[in-house]
Amino acid sequence: MLLALDTATPACTAALFGADGALLARADEIMSRGHAEKLMPLLERMLDGRRADAILVGCGPGSFTGLRVGIAAAHGLGIGWDVPVLGLSTLALIAAGLPGESPVAVALTGGHGELFVQQFERAPLAPVAAVASLTPAAAAAAITAPLMAGSGAAALVAARGFGEAVDALPTAAHALALPEALRSLAPRPTYARAPDAKPKAA
Repeated sequence: MLLALDTATPACTAALFGADGALLARADEIMSRGHAEKLMPLLERMLDGRRADAILVGCGPGSFTGLRVGIAAAHGLGIGWDVPVLGLSTLALIAAGLPGESPVAVALTGGHGELFVQQFERAPLAPVAAVASLTPAAAAAAITAPLMAGSGAAALVAARGFGEAVDALPTAAHALALPEALRSLAPRPTYARAPDAKPKAA
């Protein structure tokens, strides 16, 4: 069995898949904060005593705190169960849940008025460029997809003046819809920009 989870956004989402790829169980809760308190009870209820043979965890980009919660939990379970842990792209996970085959861009609200953005081709799903943290104006100049999804999609459409915005969140139940390259990442955070906290000068 494979356990997939993602806590990089307000979605605290997890799914359990069988060896044949069938979805055995899923859990999705939306919260502005509190992932650290909610994730393990959510997983315990969903797993119902079962143990996975591998773990797939969302690597972001997204909330710095949310990312660390999910990745720490995945590593902890991986050690406890003695199973491998791999990472997946949170932005690709959002894209994978959208219907259609036309190009799509995913935009999440980041810090300092910027957006985490990445454009994807579909059928098969593949990134056009690396994820970036950009102002809405800069993102509008870089993104050509007619469909934009995520918490920052409306801001991107407003900056560009055209396109369709969908306020979508990641769902772990779509994890196996990702191509292998987007679900075999190193299980560590993708921040896409430098953290706000700076080390003190010596």
